[in-house]
Amino acid sequence: METRPYVPWKLMNDFLIDAFVGYGVPREDAAICADVLLESDRRGIESHGCNRFKPIYIDRIVRGTLLPVTDLEVVRETPTTLVMDAHDGMGMVASYHMMEKLIEKARTYGMAGGAIRNSTHYGIAGYWATMASKEGLLGMTGTNARPSIAPTFGVDNMMGTNPLTFALPTDEEFPFCIDCATSIVQRGKIEYDAREGIDVPAGMVVARDGSTPTDAKAILDMLVEGTAALAPLGGGPGDEMCGYKGYGYAAVVEILSAALAGGQFMKALNGTDADGNPEMYHLGHFFFVVDPEAFVGLDSFRKTAGDICRALRASAKAPGHDRIYTAGEKEWLVWQERKDKGVPVGEAVQKEIIEVRDKLGLPYTFPFEQ
Repeated sequence: METRPYVPWKLMNDFLIDAFVGYGVPREDAAICADVLLESDRRGIESHGCNRFKPIYIDRIVRGTLLPVTDLEVVRETPTTLVMDAHDGMGMVASYHMMEKLIEKARTYGMAGGAIRNSTHYGIAGYWATMASKEGLLGMTGTNARPSIAPTFGVDNMMGTNPLTFALPTDEEFPFCIDCATSIVQRGKIEYDAREGIDVPAGMVVARDGSTPTDAKAILDMLVEGTAALAPLGGGPGDEMCGYKGYGYAAVVEILSAALAGGQFMKALNGTDADGNPEMYHLGHFFFVVDPEAFVGLDSFRKTAGDICRALRASAKAPGHDRIYTAGEKEWLVWQERKDKGVPVGEAVQKEIIEVRDKLGLPYTFPFEQ
């Protein structure tokens, strides 16, 4: 049962916009950033919602590793492709404009693909894929990130958590949307656990000595120091649980994020220079959009996708379980629960919100203060 206080969606949205503006983000861009963060909380993906507002975005703006004004440059463009340089601005803003253009191209030509270089954290990957599915299109995206994942048989954090994300329209109330890291656990979840004082299950992280640490705060320090790494999907450091599959998909995302955009990769994305000083992250993202009208028509695609999802959910349940879910369903159910209540905010995030509000002198009072 949820015990954290709820903050109404509009109140939190207005605060986030004004806070971003207070740190130099143009208001139109701030509205995009706020919506991306809140969409994470709407879906129950709290590792990427308000929980990351200050440490990943505001603190990086203050530190100088994220520019509040996004100077987007079109590097190369064809009727069906687009490459942009975000020049270290807001990754969410760059990605929004990329998806707008790709959706338009896919409507005209059936498919479109794009890549962004010199970008920053772009929020949940599912936001960009579902921008397409809301328009009756298929969306796919991925991004590289700070090195966190060790390759199979390795213990060095070489690649980011590198999500490979798809959103497909269905004839149901929600799309099929698979949005997850190629590691067993994403770095943001460990950050969330550290703030909430929760241990990480053994086996998700591999230390250089082969141990599997569980203290979330210690793990974050070890990831920065390079003395621990996240295990790829399947597990590590060996291949007994087929972790090479997650390793392989993480490498696909790393290659596409860097090579399609002509950007940087792996250790170059640390966010610190050789002396440990902060520097720009220079992340890369890729995006693909497909119009099912160019294949079988949207209605036919939606029905087939829906039929597959319904058949999966109707299949035999394991003992002790009475329900099977399909990708995107749990997130939709979270929204049904939260849409009239607001976003639940824990004590750590409450303190950060108050800190930002007071520093900027913003006129907001939150339910958790009463």
